[in-house]
Amino acid sequence: MTGARKWEDQAWPALRDLAQRGDGEVGLVPVGATEQHGPHLPTGTDTIIATAVCDLASEATGAPVLPAIPVACSYGHGTLMPGTLSLTPNLLAAVVIQYAEWAAASGLTRLLFVNAHFGNAASLGMATDHLRLFRPDLRVAAVDWWNLDPEVAHETTIDGDDVHAGRAETSIMLAIAPHLVDRDKARTADDADRTGGLVFRYTAPALSTNGVTGRPSEATPELGSRLLDRTATALAELVRKARIEKPPLGAAPFPTLSAPTAEKSV
Repeated sequence: MTGARKWEDQAWPALRDLAQRGDGEVGLVPVGATEQHGPHLPTGTDTIIATAVCDLASEATGAPVLPAIPVACSYGHGTLMPGTLSLTPNLLAAVVIQYAEWAAASGLTRLLFVNAHFGNAASLGMATDHLRLFRPDLRVAAVDWWNLDPEVAHETTIDGDDVHAGRAETSIMLAIAPHLVDRDKARTADDADRTGGLVFRYTAPALSTNGVTGRPSEATPELGSRLLDRTATALAELVRKARIEKPPLGAAPFPTLSAPTAEKSV
């Protein structure tokens, strides 16, 4: 994936065109996690997948890929299984706000946060809510990689709605980082999705015997490549659309109330 335009690989003069383009470029921010992913996948799985999707979309569009957010909100995994690191939901939201405001200082006023972890959804919603009110000059949105393409959405939930370290994620990891997948353990790591019909929310130790939801034993690199390609193609199309999108009734005015600091606003 050498063709991706990685923000951290650029010297500052190479990023001047972001300001010169005005409001016409879209940046991609991979939002991952560092958390247990069963006995067969690395703790960085979500970050690796989000970054791969963004890099492929960047190759197709030239959109800049900002540094990934590798530690996010992983409260749902508890502390029984080692490896999980987490921010608080409020802190992740504050980090997202800071990404958007600092990117805007370099002239990049449109950002898509490409999420790879269910547990980040609330924080991403909080952050984009804050920005759409207090920074109407910016355009921000959060998307989940598994929902960008209908076929991918179907494939990721074949072995359970609570997607985690199962058939789809393991397949994608086999396609992009096979050296990080323990194939022997994957063959025996299948565990059922026990979230159906539940009223309350629980952490992983109350739902899974080994941190897996689904059937990683069915994973193949071929399936992973297909899911990754379809997802990246859908994200690239979203970038093209986002570059020219305008608010239907014009930009909203700045609010009359003062914005709280990022740490206290979410």
